Amino acid sequence: MDLFWHVIEHSVEDTLPLVPFLFLTYLALELLEHAAGTRAGALVRSAGAAGPVVGALLGIVPQCGFSAMGATLYAGRVITLGTLIAVFLSTSDEMLPLLVAEQVDAGLVATVLLTKAAVAAVVGLAADACVRALRNNPRAHALVRRGVHGAAVSAAPDLIDELAEAGEGTAHIHRLCERDHCGCDDDGEPDVGRAAVEGPAHPEADGRAAAPGGQAAGGHAHRNRHHHHAGPLAIVRSALSHTVQVTLFIFLVTLALVAVLEGAGEEALAGFLAGNETLAVFASALVGLIPNCAASVVVTQLYLEGVLSFSAMIAGTLVGAGTGFLVLFRTNRSLRENLVILALLYLVGAVAGLALMALGL
Repeated sequence: MDLFWHVIEHSVEDTLPLVPFLFLTYLALELLEHAAGTRAGALVRSAGAAGPVVGALLGIVPQCGFSAMGATLYAGRVITLGTLIAVFLSTSDEMLPLLVAEQVDAGLVATVLLTKAAVAAVVGLAADACVRALRNNPRAHALVRRGVHGAAVSAAPDLIDELAEAGEGTAHIHRLCERDHCGCDDDGEPDVGRAAVEGPAHPEADGRAAAPGGQAAGGHAHRNRHHHHAGPLAIVRSALSHTVQVTLFIFLVTLALVAVLEGAGEEALAGFLAGNETLAVFASALVGLIPNCAASVVVTQLYLEGVLSFSAMIAGTLVGAGTGFLVLFRTNRSLRENLVILALLYLVGAVAGLALMALGL
């Protein structure tokens, strides 16, 4: 019984700090979507190509809430794929507090943070450049589309087009609301001026041709009913609805993870990582995929104890985005897309670790 309450306590401690970040993110998304005129769209577009650099710098802040915020914004296509990857790679989670608590040399701490931020920015910028290049290459475009959507390719929205248009408008925030049934269109005035917010219409963006009267084929009349001049109460209620749904999902998954970790013990993770240096890089990056702060704690602590090398520690902390992974899988509709993102993060972490090891670091 003591173990049960201990698991509950740890799960609550891991989940509660995320709630303010999630609520503020969803509130910002709702305000952005409901804003009148073209100012909101222009504001989102202004981040543009600098998004991955900004994301890499913000990720340095030791708060797992930033990765959760990044995942939510990406699901609404407010930020680009490169920006999301930069945030995930740069996120330090519990690493920085542990390094500071152990009074690690300030120069070493700065080296760790700058290495993570530099890798995050470069990879993020490269990811956005690849998305733009794929969009301009029909053959590669079609290949990626089939690989991500599989048999459902003909009915699915075009992923490459969606990613290329990320950060250029607010239409995808509306679809995020539709999927979560947040109730943000339950009251208020009818939609007047949606085109002003979203800019030029792109009915093909969500895979359906426009039907007469502005309704997409398939009967999605919700688009016409979704108001953009709702009162503050409706906006707050919608943000709360999103927050509760995602928080509950995170808590349940964290509960299962903590139960497993408490049962197996962090010693088992330490033993898994204490192989030879090359294998330790791959193992550390794999541990970083655990969607819990325990991953960064174990990797950083083993580095401080001399079990892991600098290169293996960087590999693990680059991959580790904590509960940002849970939010991504809860809010972003494509499972294959999410798995591709995880695989890319693992590949970057492992390659960066091996490169640093080759340099003798």
